Amino acid sequence: MNKTYSAKPGEVARNWYVVDATGLPVGRLASRIANVLRGCHKPQFTSHVDTGDFVVVINADKVEFTGRKLDQKFYHHYTGYPGGLRSISARALRQTDPERLLRQAVEGMLPKNRLSRQLITKLKVYAGTEHPHRAQSPQTLPESI
Repeated sequence: MNKTYSAKPGEVARNWYVVDATGLPVGRLASRIANVLRGCHKPQFTSHVDTGDFVVVINADKVEFTGRKLDQKFYHHYTGYPGGLRSISARALRQTDPERLLRQAVEGMLPKNRLSRQLITKLKVYAGTEHPHRAQSPQTLPESI
């Protein structure tokens, strides 16, 4: 009789990956990143345990949208006050806060639970080419993941 393997939180090896977002579509990039954050690419993947890796995204301001989404897609948030719905287009958000654009796309592809709030902390997004994680010696994210 075979037993199902279940990963323990302390025995998971964490890798660091760096992704250059230049010219990549937001949705496709976000789904790849979400899978790496969850650890779906590892053989010891366990859905209720954080088995994922760290992801550093550079050049988030050069990410692409297909079609006319730059002008037609809007991001909304509610301030909590009456009439407090605020909207911003994808083009304006990419100019003002490109990190939020990509982080929100990845966050939407993670499960909505306590574990996802822990997973999103392993995502580091930067608008330029520089990042402060050189000491972790991140590898480039392979296309196969």
